[in-house]
Amino acid sequence: MSSIKRAVGAFLLWEIVQGLFLTLRVMFRPKVTLNYPYEKGPLSPRFRGEHALRRYPNGEERCIACKLCEAVCPAQAITIEAEERADGSRRTTRYDIDMTKCIYCGYCQEACPVDAIVEGPNFEYATETREELFYNKEKLLGNGDRWEVEIATNIALDAPYR
Repeated sequence: MSSIKRAVGAFLLWEIVQGLFLTLRVMFRPKVTLNYPYEKGPLSPRFRGEHALRRYPNGEERCIACKLCEAVCPAQAITIEAEERADGSRRTTRYDIDMTKCIYCGYCQEACPVDAIVEGPNFEYATETREELFYNKEKLLGNGDRWEVEIATNIALDAPYR
């Protein structure tokens, strides 16, 4: 019986009919492709993009120069220099990240006790030269100011899982 079934299926080209039916069924579904530069897909709150240094609401930078992020970075992409201020607190004088070395592991963000260094939601930061990928403190603080609302939202959404 099975040999007769196979012969009839081969004679009627049953596999081709099944393939054409599948093609017609998929052809009329809604499109899932995004027109990228004009449409952007959703990002997870845990997305690791361009680095940023955050500030407190009063405008003071959060980084307390504990250098934990520098110590934990497996790629050794972070360089920090600090000095003590008149009030006894320590602040950074130099905070550099070499983005050509960074592997976006997120260890710097996890190690920071005050959520000063974060990986923000920006994934569009292509450059023309390598020198533009050496981020200094001013560039990192600018990124933090630019993306603060999104960063704070993402940290709040991720808080129950930490």
